Amino acid sequence: MADPDLVHDIESAEKPAHHVRYAEDVDSRPTRARARRDSNDDGMSIRSISRRRIVEPGVVLPTAYRTLSINIEDSKSLDVKEPKHSKTKENASVEDLDWHIISTEEAARRLSTSTKNGLSNDQVARRLKEHGRNVLSAPPSRWLIKTLGYLFGGFGSILLTASILVFIAWKPLGQPPAIANLALGIVLAIVFVIQAAFSFFQDWSTSRVMDSIKNMLPDECIVIREGERVKVLGTEITQGDILCIKMGDKLPADVRFIEVSGDVKFDRSILTGETLPTRGSVESTDNNYLETECIGMAGTHCTAGTAVAIVVATGDRSVFGRIAKMTNTPKTGLTNLEKEIYYFVAAIVAIMLTMILVVIIVWASWLRHSHPGWISVPVLIVDCVSVAVAFIPEGLPIAVTASLTITASIMKKNKILCKSLKTVETLGSVSTICSDKTGTLTKNQMTVTDCMVHQAPTSASDAAAIAQSTRISATRPANTEGFAELGQISAICNAAEIDAATAHLALEDRKYFGDATDQAVLRFAESLNDVAQIRTQWKVINTVAFNSKNKFMITVARPATGNVHFKGEDFEPSPLVLFIKGAPDILLPRCSSIMTSNGSAQSLPTNTRTAIEAVKDKWSSEAKRVILMARKHLSPELSKLDPQSREFENMIMSHVVGGLELVGLVGLVDPPRDEIPSVIRTLRGAGIKVHMVTGDFQLTAEAIAVSCGIITNRKDRIDNIDALSRQEPSSFNLSEERARYPALAEKAVRSIVLSGPDMMDLDEEQWDRLCQYDEIVFARTTPEQKLRIVKELQARKEIVGMTGDGVNDAPSLKQADIGIAMGSGSDIAIEAADMVLLESFSAIVEAVKYGRVVFDNLKKTICYLLPAGSFSEFWPVMTNVLFGLPQILSSFLMIIICCFTDCAAATAIAYEKPEADVLLQRPRNPAKDHLVDWKLVLHSYGFIGVLETVSSFAMAYWYAERKGLSFSVLWFGFGASPDGMTTDEMTGILNTASSIYFVNLVVMQWFNLFGIRTRRLSFFQHPPVFRKSTRNLYLFPAIVFSLLIAIFFLYVPKFHVVLGTATVPVGYWFLPMAFGMAILLLDEGRKFVARRSPKGILAKIAW
Repeated sequence: MADPDLVHDIESAEKPAHHVRYAEDVDSRPTRARARRDSNDDGMSIRSISRRRIVEPGVVLPTAYRTLSINIEDSKSLDVKEPKHSKTKENASVEDLDWHIISTEEAARRLSTSTKNGLSNDQVARRLKEHGRNVLSAPPSRWLIKTLGYLFGGFGSILLTASILVFIAWKPLGQPPAIANLALGIVLAIVFVIQAAFSFFQDWSTSRVMDSIKNMLPDECIVIREGERVKVLGTEITQGDILCIKMGDKLPADVRFIEVSGDVKFDRSILTGETLPTRGSVESTDNNYLETECIGMAGTHCTAGTAVAIVVATGDRSVFGRIAKMTNTPKTGLTNLEKEIYYFVAAIVAIMLTMILVVIIVWASWLRHSHPGWISVPVLIVDCVSVAVAFIPEGLPIAVTASLTITASIMKKNKILCKSLKTVETLGSVSTICSDKTGTLTKNQMTVTDCMVHQAPTSASDAAAIAQSTRISATRPANTEGFAELGQISAICNAAEIDAATAHLALEDRKYFGDATDQAVLRFAESLNDVAQIRTQWKVINTVAFNSKNKFMITVARPATGNVHFKGEDFEPSPLVLFIKGAPDILLPRCSSIMTSNGSAQSLPTNTRTAIEAVKDKWSSEAKRVILMARKHLSPELSKLDPQSREFENMIMSHVVGGLELVGLVGLVDPPRDEIPSVIRTLRGAGIKVHMVTGDFQLTAEAIAVSCGIITNRKDRIDNIDALSRQEPSSFNLSEERARYPALAEKAVRSIVLSGPDMMDLDEEQWDRLCQYDEIVFARTTPEQKLRIVKELQARKEIVGMTGDGVNDAPSLKQADIGIAMGSGSDIAIEAADMVLLESFSAIVEAVKYGRVVFDNLKKTICYLLPAGSFSEFWPVMTNVLFGLPQILSSFLMIIICCFTDCAAATAIAYEKPEADVLLQRPRNPAKDHLVDWKLVLHSYGFIGVLETVSSFAMAYWYAERKGLSFSVLWFGFGASPDGMTTDEMTGILNTASSIYFVNLVVMQWFNLFGIRTRRLSFFQHPPVFRKSTRNLYLFPAIVFSLLIAIFFLYVPKFHVVLGTATVPVGYWFLPMAFGMAILLLDEGRKFVARRSPKGILAKIAW
């Protein structure tokens, strides 16, 4: 206990700190957190329903804290075979801390301090100089690296270099300076700036975490120095300081408690995300530094009591500082989409540099000597720039950003919130979804359907009828006493509360606050007894909340009135009674007696225990959650202890180890959502494995999985943990499953159900076998095991989507490739997730669909941009260098195609609806299925590109031929002109021919746009108008826009001299339409053959 003089003399110097406030969560801290109910609690309260939590940006801290704690817990467990990648620097450094294990005397000795007198002023000065002030280091802004990335990432550096070279070609190399080169340089510079701006927009995010963290440490605190209590700034404390803590104080550093009052408690919500306070203790309560109660963490609050502690870590060395550093460390990995974009950029740049090298070699080794007047150095520079302009799809960054933004907006309309544009596509690659059960697959509307007293299973409705008849009767029949006792414990050992505003309504219409299970049990209790009266008769003095480790809830109470019914008789208000409810597999072995139907107790023989087990298993196999109710009459000596003391807590926990009296069982049903079976069927048809991860009993989980469609095999075909010990998991052919799910038709469907404890004993080889199963149910799992499941699946190249809604789900949501939170979940879970389903789990189908559509539409965008914006622009430059032909398409018009005429249409592609078979395809394999592969290049260059290039050359030179400029003169002419034709006349003809080449590409691209809208389906199966599911009306404004741009640059006379453009005769607008229609018809024929012969050569090379 703390020194009374010391405790009472602590000055009230600090203002109350601002708390990060959360509403109550159904998850509770996985330690012995306690909550106290007022002695006069009548079980009713009036609250505002659906009140949102108030959470500061620092809400991201709990995710990092929990992950760190779980990893440390795993590393300390000898039974856990840890994944190779799970060990991190942060894990190791915190794991090595031993301040919680050593004695307080040893801690003081190590830090050269006195627990009575504290540090001397000289010691403080030296340590502050050595370790620095107690402040968190600001994270590196990285603004320079980010800015350089925006400007020079992707094609940016090439565009800037090209712009500079063209300016040099204009002046000083240009003799005389060509105005066209100046215009080209300006356009390239503008495109460079626009691309950098779009890159910035795509990567834009605001990180408010550090700003909130800086305000989370106290301004002042009280320490003992040189034997006196002094008030110092929180930034001026150092290791070894003796800190005096009182209620309301915020801890400025990590401390080791050396004295605590019996009622001291700390709010760790800023780190754990949960409001239930934890005790402070002098003795260590856990081997995990982050979970023990003898350590106080910086940033946490003292909510009750007083304490004295030694400061063991300050600033960045505190847990708070470590986590802040982890939280603000920039991610080094790339998303799948970023990898694909860089892969494409690298390929394009490699080809571009190769072609530029070819141009330079040809010029240096041949043209410079044989045709010195054909290509001068300024012209060579412009030619090299033209090659770069030809290969670079300048509109791609804009199209990618627009595509992601548009898709995210569409998903939001479907009640799906994407928190990052770059993760939109990741969901399209997901191969495995691990789904929580309660509230995700089920309605989260628990109802008690069955109960059992002694060995007599009864429906809840029959039990309620019996209780009702008993209340009407003047006397209570002896055989109904058991139901009264079951109702009594259901009311007392329950964290739910009745909404007072609805207490006058019928039972089925009343509203409750609390966990869904507690609400159902409380409603059941009301059907048996008057809950308000029961809660008035009993005074609750201590409660242990349910948590995922213990899997039970404890309430210790004493009679509050002189007439309390207990065990079939009345007694005076003297004894303490322990009421407990929880998982039968945990509590049944601890029961030594059982309550009979008349309320008396008798021993629990083996045959009765076996019968109870059978009922539990039967209910579980019917998808019911089973809860066991028990109680224990405590000794009067316990009433002498302080209910909030450590000794009382230890005594209570020792009493639940055995000697419990089994009161009864209740069975609850949480029905699956109506749409879930069809959702699971759709996901499986899309080639996605759906696994259930739940804390429920194994048989219950299996039954619910069957009802949801997650398990499709017969019971005798479902494997268990024993199957993983065999060489190969059992398999069989299921023709019905193959017919129902085409994506899984090539292999047999295998199912397995196992529990969390079983899972933790698996070795690497067994994990390999487990991950090969198509249908897995993980039952009785803890948050730690959820995180392990995600890591193991990822280690086997699975792209994992994880759903969750609780605080404890945050680490696994963060670890998953894409974390999916429910909109009704905790703020911590929502913050950790990448995507939020605002309404129901069924929205995940739309999320997967549009995740795949993003990738499909980006492929279509690139496939659209490459033929005209790359291939058809490249050949005019190469024919100019290699064959002495004039560059029939000017570099300026190349830029206009890439950044204007094609860009609008490429953006319109982002609005394309999903093709009808998008959810019948397997998930994309990021290792094999690239955004740009040889099939797409073959289609863009070898098919569409060749047709557009040849027809454009033909149109341009046909016009020149008709105007008297013969192709035979131009072929290897190196600037030669026909006899009798002036240079100005020849230039005018070539400018018009160049404009015709440009118009031909613009018009043919309109038809290519309609062709690439679908990769497999016909134009008529996926029309852009009339049918809402395939409609894309943005295509037509995009076509009009490209037409207007072409008219603007070709028909404004002032551009003719400066930019080298010319007016195009009307007839040359219509012939390209015929060419474009030919492309569309040929592509339709290709798709038709591919659909008719899915194993044919055209299907195999289809993009």
